[in-house]
Amino acid sequence: MSEARTSAEGGMETSYGFRQVAEGEKQHLVNDVFHKVAKRYDIMNDVMSGGLHRLWKDALVTALNPRKDPSYKVLDVAGGTGDIAFRIVEASGRKGHATVLDINGSMLAVGAERARKKGLSDNLTFVEANAEELPFQPNSFDAYTIAFGIRNVPHIDVALSEAYRVLKRGGRLLVLEFSEVGLPLLDRFYDEWSFKAIPQFGKMITGDSEPYQYLVESIRKFPNQENFAAMIRQAGFSRVTYTNYTGGIAALHSGWKL
Repeated sequence: MSEARTSAEGGMETSYGFRQVAEGEKQHLVNDVFHKVAKRYDIMNDVMSGGLHRLWKDALVTALNPRKDPSYKVLDVAGGTGDIAFRIVEASGRKGHATVLDINGSMLAVGAERARKKGLSDNLTFVEANAEELPFQPNSFDAYTIAFGIRNVPHIDVALSEAYRVLKRGGRLLVLEFSEVGLPLLDRFYDEWSFKAIPQFGKMITGDSEPYQYLVESIRKFPNQENFAAMIRQAGFSRVTYTNYTGGIAALHSGWKL
């Protein structure tokens, strides 16, 4: 068991929170987490971020600035409940199309039902598939987004390479993820909140604290901002940058396929 962050060299593929698991075991364990929390996923994000995830997601879509064009196509990965995709479609004036891809069918079912209620079904496609093996042709999408999902992918380097493959030349990658807090006082407060409060709130909301314990541990294992930016560059992306939100609790990473 190790609480140290992984580096740009990898390590998340055998890390289930602070536990080390066998190669190939993590995906099954993560799937089980999201089957358990699917119907309460947005509440979970509110609990984990104090509601700030909504502002961070809005910032992602503002940075993306989707075109108001029927030919505009974005792939939102690990976005089963549709939270990011809905925002993108609305920002495109309901002209663009978003493909929501998730490995978890329970999450996708929630998203499809929410899309129907919002009247957005014509602008969305829901696909159950693995981020490490995208079922799309090369050069298919104008943008690839993933919010609070990349740390749950076992082989992050493979997922980033797949993102590069399916993006069109000139396409953009945007990754929003919990990251490393750079302010000492905030860091201590955030640790107390994460490890003591969040699992307890999770138990109150869902009756099970274990999924929340994994999620807060996975945040601490994920590479810090510089190391993750290095991984994006290694996948072939250019003009790689990141923007910290709320002292580094979250960070938005950007890269371009040029």
